[in-house]
Amino acid sequence: MNLVSPSPVSSPRPRLREPGLPLFQPGVERHWVCGAGAVILHLFRCDRVSVTDREGRQACEIAVFTPDGQEDLAALGLDPARESAGINRLLSGADRESRAIAAELRRRNLPARVGRAGLLFAKESAPGETVELVVARECIAIFHAAGGPMAVDAQDAPTDLSVVVHRATATPLIEPPLPEPLADFRHELRVAKCTAQAYEVKAGEYIQVIDVAGRQCSDFVCVDARLLEKGVERGFDMTATRTMTGLLYPGPGLYSKFFSTDLQPLVEVVQDTVGRHDSFGLACTARFYEDQGYPGHPSCSENFNGTLKPYGIQPKRGWPCINFFYNTGLSSQNAIFLEDPWSRPGDYVLLRAMTDLICASSACPDDIDATNAWNPTDIHVRIYPATSDFQRAIAFRMSADSEPRLTRETAFHPRTSALTRNFAEYRGFWLPTRYNNHGAVDEYWAAREAAIVLDLSALRKFEVLGPEAETLLQLACTRNVKRLADLQCVYTALCYETGGMLDDAIVFRLGGDKFRLVCGDEYTGQWLREQAAKRGLRAWVKSSTDQLHNLSVQGPKSRDILKEIVWTAPANPKLEEIGWFHFTIGRIGGYDGAPVIASRTGYTGELGYELFCHPKDALKVWDAVWEAGQPHGLKPLGLEALDMLRIEAGLVFGGYEFNDQVDPFEAGIGFTVAVKGNEAFIGRDAVLRRKEHPQRLLVGLELEGNETAAHGNCVHVGRAQVGVVTSGCRSPILKKNIALCRMDVAYAAIGTEVEVGKLDGQQKRIPATVVRFPFYDPEKIRPRS
Repeated sequence: MNLVSPSPVSSPRPRLREPGLPLFQPGVERHWVCGAGAVILHLFRCDRVSVTDREGRQACEIAVFTPDGQEDLAALGLDPARESAGINRLLSGADRESRAIAAELRRRNLPARVGRAGLLFAKESAPGETVELVVARECIAIFHAAGGPMAVDAQDAPTDLSVVVHRATATPLIEPPLPEPLADFRHELRVAKCTAQAYEVKAGEYIQVIDVAGRQCSDFVCVDARLLEKGVERGFDMTATRTMTGLLYPGPGLYSKFFSTDLQPLVEVVQDTVGRHDSFGLACTARFYEDQGYPGHPSCSENFNGTLKPYGIQPKRGWPCINFFYNTGLSSQNAIFLEDPWSRPGDYVLLRAMTDLICASSACPDDIDATNAWNPTDIHVRIYPATSDFQRAIAFRMSADSEPRLTRETAFHPRTSALTRNFAEYRGFWLPTRYNNHGAVDEYWAAREAAIVLDLSALRKFEVLGPEAETLLQLACTRNVKRLADLQCVYTALCYETGGMLDDAIVFRLGGDKFRLVCGDEYTGQWLREQAAKRGLRAWVKSSTDQLHNLSVQGPKSRDILKEIVWTAPANPKLEEIGWFHFTIGRIGGYDGAPVIASRTGYTGELGYELFCHPKDALKVWDAVWEAGQPHGLKPLGLEALDMLRIEAGLVFGGYEFNDQVDPFEAGIGFTVAVKGNEAFIGRDAVLRRKEHPQRLLVGLELEGNETAAHGNCVHVGRAQVGVVTSGCRSPILKKNIALCRMDVAYAAIGTEVEVGKLDGQQKRIPATVVRFPFYDPEKIRPRS
């Protein structure tokens, strides 16, 4: 066994980054093991296996079997360190991943229970630490990122491992292996490069279009089979689709449904692991290649004509279609342009047929530009029966090099989904936008006058611990973290060296060297680990989002509701005793209830609290809050109402009020910068330099009339643009249209008259005046109450 520790010096920057394609040689495989999950690999003599603890302090449990099912840890040179409690717990679980691992063991005729297991990584393993194993003989191994449910006041969240296999016999692969089927499929077909194939699907069936080798476009067309039998040909109409969905493309993403000229939906999108496609242009045509100087070049439209001819479908010189994996965009001159596709080997789109269809898929033959990264390859299609059960999801990637994760439901979803079908994807989670029988304005008034409950589980949580955890956070945060007492928390900004903001966050101090950071961006955890590695700090940053889901209970009645149900031990503050930006550790209902952390924090400008719990306890927490809240007028609240509340309260939102070009003072949160208390935070010199010479400030605007301002609207004095609207809404309590605006300092004084530009910014203007903000409760009296 060879232990390889990470170097504190970052690796050299690559000269060229190819979009989405890991630069592995033939015979090298990368496998991702999610925290508390597992992967099963068939290994052969002299293969080399590298296991990496990505975040540190994460044990890897390994079980090894001979091909006939006998335990054989010695095949990987491992000692039987302990009973395999972790793998057996995984196999006995009831979630989808546990069932998949158990089914894979049955398929390989392996035992469903493990006796002994090997163990990699000590308790103090560093982020990026790697162990290399050499395979002595053929075997089947289970690699498990060991760990169970994390208590709310613990910091032992199971985190990810990566496993890289270097095959001793490296057979050059013409193409990567296909991804595992999503379920039992009815039929599959291979579309060879530069060709197209037709196929039939029935209403309710699912169509999975797979990019086999990555960066290969696939045009998709379909015709209503029932109407075709009557001699009527109806396929996609993109004008009808844009009209029905109210969306424009080209750009990232797909329409939720695609319609015919009869305004009937033909297919709906169920899953998408790429997120970037084209729904604007035609399939490539013979005319396109002729005009480029390539007469006779195959085209998707001509290929469709050939493969659909047996069905009696009329040929077209250019086929309206969905251009899967085709990376197009719109330039500032309103011209459509193309770039290399983003899709990676095994990426796919899953569709559901809304009626009986005749379909055709192409493997685009374009090799004269970047459409297929200059190299056409195959497309694979699988058809699943209508009885299949697939969740609606799109892929979320933390960064370009990250593995995709399909949109997941929060632990509160069984309760929220019983109250609404209106959900939006937010950074990898489905969150409610508004609720049935309420709506945004009704939910808003409940927050201002009574109480609301809001699912904010998509916020990212990180456990920051170790003897130099405080040093790391003092370096990363603009606040003076050293002043934080136990059971206290603080709102802070995190900045790059340029002074631009990476994120905003709340830092919780659980103990002397134990912190929890709750923020908006998943990349923040990776950035913190990079800063610790650069400086050789003994601090660990463990992802705990999947171990801590949270409800926000806000409004003037929130304290009355929660003090009835949150029990705390005598040594901890009672809920009604905790001050603003403090928290307590307790349980729901009593001594044996579900454990929670209750913090006096929020995002509404009202008195409010947040309850953090493990997902397994989420429904108990929701039910207790809901039952206790009904006599007080408690209502659920979605993202639409939340936006109105936070704009009125002057609370900032990532990507709107701040980004990596905006410093905390420009973002309107200069109060988070401890000018005298923290002399070491990253970006301090740049932030203070920009503070002394500001160019833009965040201001409030009141608009005349009834038309609201929207994010991105330009703000003018005369012809010149002097600002940009970051957020806007109609304020129910003020009965005015208000907006937050990043304004040139010369026009930031209260009372300055400006105009908000609509259309092209010149033809239509809305008069507006710079006013004090926050618009609502500017002294923060209500949340402090």
